[in-house]
Amino acid sequence: MNWLTQYQPRVTTAEEAVKIIGSGRRVFLTGNCSVPQKVLAALVARAPELTDVEITQVLTIGEAPHAAPGLEKHLRINTLFISDNVRAAVNEGRADFTPCFLSEVPLLIRNGHLPIDVALIHVSPPDEHGFCSLGIEAGLVKTPAQMARAVIAEVNEQMPRTLGDSFIHISKINYAIPVNYPLAELHMTDTNETAAQIGRHVADLIEDGSTLQLGIGTIPNSVLGLLNDRRDLGIHTELFSDGVMELVQRGVITNEKKTLHQGKIVAGFIIGSHTLYAWVDDNPIVELHPTEYVNDPFVIAQNEKMVSINSAIEVDLTGQVCSDSIGPRLYSGVGGQVDFIYGASRSKGGKPIIALPSVAVLKDGSKVSKIVAMLKPGAGVVTTRNHVHYVVTEYGVARLYGRTIRQRAQALIDIAHPAFREELERKAVELKYL
Repeated sequence: MNWLTQYQPRVTTAEEAVKIIGSGRRVFLTGNCSVPQKVLAALVARAPELTDVEITQVLTIGEAPHAAPGLEKHLRINTLFISDNVRAAVNEGRADFTPCFLSEVPLLIRNGHLPIDVALIHVSPPDEHGFCSLGIEAGLVKTPAQMARAVIAEVNEQMPRTLGDSFIHISKINYAIPVNYPLAELHMTDTNETAAQIGRHVADLIEDGSTLQLGIGTIPNSVLGLLNDRRDLGIHTELFSDGVMELVQRGVITNEKKTLHQGKIVAGFIIGSHTLYAWVDDNPIVELHPTEYVNDPFVIAQNEKMVSINSAIEVDLTGQVCSDSIGPRLYSGVGGQVDFIYGASRSKGGKPIIALPSVAVLKDGSKVSKIVAMLKPGAGVVTTRNHVHYVVTEYGVARLYGRTIRQRAQALIDIAHPAFREELERKAVELKYL
């Protein structure tokens, strides 16, 4: 059967498609820069007709109309990572948060812990064989799309065709909504002197032939900007942005020394600019795969010289890392930090790195140390003291692996902001760490 004969009857409008969503159903919403905006808007418009619809999602970028106050009795968000557009809803009790390693998010769905009734996805137009690419977000979408009872897809002419394990046939799409609008962008933030200094310390740890995992933000951007003299770097990461593209174009990232997926950038999703989206379109060097594969620590560990770079909200003097909350106030989530910290630690020549500024600046302009004697009451320990190898601030590198609590405390005090070192030493003595 010609795929066009299957596709054409499935073409409809967003308003018609969301009519299949009934009260009490669970809906998976594709996230990151790939949120299907027209379908989401149609669902929000229909919300007053519904009760107790759960919207399961991870990180979403851009506006979140489904998080508006008053909608929670109709559409209640269950997020597995807290993005800034739903943070208020979570902390006000209008939305739910499910802690989970990013590698296990699709497994919750596949194994029946979070059965999906309807998946809202965002794809490229079908190719000559009837396959649509999941585009810039494949990692957290492939499994929900496979497991859902029904799939509603925005088919966007501006969605790039990414390669890898990132395709869905139109026969698996129940409702197709043709759209043509630009994807959301997230531009790289400008660096600053603190981030640049942290970047220099991290870059010094990266050898030729290393495979990197890093996210987006001032510190990863600073690191990438300092690697122009490296050779044959590779990428195996849950996400990447424009900085990776630029190092490929300069010949720094070749992926030729990778011990897994040699010659390929492997990722779950892409966040960046329209220039990046155009670059990944049909680009054979880039492969997107499901997150349960990309973030599996035992897959990650197969990359020799695997370097993972993650950040934190605070680190205590024993090496415990909090990166998902400020005390009891939920801020983000575990994400892929533990997946990659553990994977890099098991890699031959691997280096798991936590990089953070030494201080946080509060709204009133005052500063607090991010190296602390003890984590705040209620703070979540994301990466345990047993997993941490390197902690980096603008003041240097603390090597913690194989070190005693006494040695760890001193190493962390040495990279704390000078204004807080005396107080940290005093508290370390009180705690019998020193």
